[in-house]
Amino acid sequence: MRADVRRWSGWVRGFLGCCAVMASTLWAQSGTVLPAPAAAPAAASAPVPAGGGVGDAAFERRVMRLADLLRCLVCQNQTIADSNAELANDLKNQIREQLRQGRTEEQIVQFMVERYGDFVLYKPPLKTTTALLWFGPVLLILGATVVVVLMVRRRPVAAAPALDEQQNQAVDRLLSDPPKEGA
Repeated sequence: MRADVRRWSGWVRGFLGCCAVMASTLWAQSGTVLPAPAAAPAAASAPVPAGGGVGDAAFERRVMRLADLLRCLVCQNQTIADSNAELANDLKNQIREQLRQGRTEEQIVQFMVERYGDFVLYKPPLKTTTALLWFGPVLLILGATVVVVLMVRRRPVAAAPALDEQQNQAVDRLLSDPPKEGA
């Protein structure tokens, strides 16, 4: 019985640890997708002249800032700025191309969301379609807690074996005799 409890408690600890990691990751990623337009610097939304921007440090910083907002669809736990996957490189090139065409950062992010869904955002917004993503870890922890509580309550309690008359007398003798010195 004890080995069963240890096995289950180890599994539950591991499961809850995974849930805690997922919850802390989601909590750390919470926030807005882009700063409010009033707070955005004027240069951040300014279109890049056609044919310009290639090799320009400010242009590349802008590309990487946008790439930091988008999740790599292959790696799924990295932004496309951090990923070396072929798809991530294609998406970065797509961002460069759209910036050269004069699209704003908001338009590019909206294009990516329309094409790949909210999952492409590294910090997805809280809405009905992403509610499970935000509240899933909490629901898993609550569900695991309920399962553990039900398992503990339903497990049979091992009854102490009944003692015969001779064993009862031996127990009474041991409990009534004072301890001997030196023993």
